[in-house]
Amino acid sequence: MKRDGVTESPAGRWTRSEDYLGAMARKRTFRRSRLRDRTQPEVPQMLLSTVPFLALLLLLGVLAVGIMVAAFPGSQPHEKAPQLAQKEQGFAPRGWLQEAQKEFHR
Repeated sequence: MKRDGVTESPAGRWTRSEDYLGAMARKRTFRRSRLRDRTQPEVPQMLLSTVPFLALLLLLGVLAVGIMVAAFPGSQPHEKAPQLAQKEQGFAPRGWLQEAQKEFHR
């Protein structure tokens, strides 16, 4: 189906796989040449990447050791033994249990 006013490209139709592969290769080459123009360091700088990580790791290690030392049971004060009340011999008059039962059942 042909339309009026539309002409085909002089290179022909894009129906062959070679045409697609060639276009993708040219696009990739263009992108790679553009990436080389950017100013990016090849190797990351030590002060910007590794040193802060190592400092944080060291700080967390010191904090962990400090918590372990503080939580060790030998460093805690000993608990005082609970003081028991001294046992006393009690005295109850005769018939107190019967009187208590009468009051309870009222």
